[in-house]
Amino acid sequence: MIKLLTLLVIVFALITIWRIIRVLELVRDLRGEEEEEITDKDNKLNGLLSMIFLFVGFAGMIYFTIDAKKYLLPVAASKHGVLTDEYLNLNFILIIIVFFITQTLLFYYAWKYSYKKNVKAFFWPDNHKLEFIWTVVPAVVLMGLIVYGLKLWINITAPAPQEAMVIEVYGKQFDWTARYSGSDNKLGHSNFRLITDDNILGVDVNDSAAADDKIARELYLPVGGKIVFKFHSRDVIHSAYFPHLRAQMNTVPGMTTEFFLEPTITTDSMRLITGNPKFDYILLCNKICGVAHYNMKMKVVVTTPEDFKKWYKEQKYVFAKPEAASATSDTLQTALLPESSATLVAAK
Repeated sequence: MIKLLTLLVIVFALITIWRIIRVLELVRDLRGEEEEEITDKDNKLNGLLSMIFLFVGFAGMIYFTIDAKKYLLPVAASKHGVLTDEYLNLNFILIIIVFFITQTLLFYYAWKYSYKKNVKAFFWPDNHKLEFIWTVVPAVVLMGLIVYGLKLWINITAPAPQEAMVIEVYGKQFDWTARYSGSDNKLGHSNFRLITDDNILGVDVNDSAAADDKIARELYLPVGGKIVFKFHSRDVIHSAYFPHLRAQMNTVPGMTTEFFLEPTITTDSMRLITGNPKFDYILLCNKICGVAHYNMKMKVVVTTPEDFKKWYKEQKYVFAKPEAASATSDTLQTALLPESSATLVAAK
């Protein structure tokens, strides 16, 4: 019923507007005015409306921009994420400045220089100085952004330190699996031909480097730790996307892709920052990889190195191993954790 009433109101409003326009046309005909004739009054009105539109438009843009902030991601939770956010904000600042200048001039000139019968327009065919300025200034600004961006990209894609912890993220329709390198900090060789129900990642049992690898269905990361992610895919191209860490990498069947990052904010701290006690980091697939693409996600937990070590000890090995051998391997390369935390762990 409400929908019907709303539709009727809209229809009657359109009819009313059409009838008002028709009355104005009849009034103009009775006065003997030509439809094509533009009066000074019309010009002043249009110029005034241009200025009103300018200020209303600015007010609307500012309001909706501020209001949209609640839909944005919280602060970046990795070192490289902070740098990319700073670069993005710099671009937004420049765009906003240019937007306000150009729109102000556009609508101001529409009002200032509205048509007047006794005023003749000045024809200015060219001005080399002006053209030089508006070509060089944007070129210099854009060149600066490009150089800054390239420098940032080189920083982000620089080789990871040798001591960085190696973690494999394995994607398939439609889930993720994590494999952690053990005390040797090397992942065992894997091949899709070796995949079985008991060996879902196709890890080579004959590779000694695989003996201490561990498998997990949730991704735990030590805050402040240096981590190298190795990405593999079983079937189609997926895209491993960590929105809160500002990191993304395609996972391509038949090849290894990777990136390096350092998480800086624990899950508990981010819950305080966002004011959301249920907040969790997440790993998503950012490629439309099939019918259940929307459901391809994995919980990510950033925690203290001490808690990370406790969690790691509870995880299963890719291949079962004897108790005695596992005790040594469970040290989990304490040296790979942040120095201060590693000292605390050693002290315990």
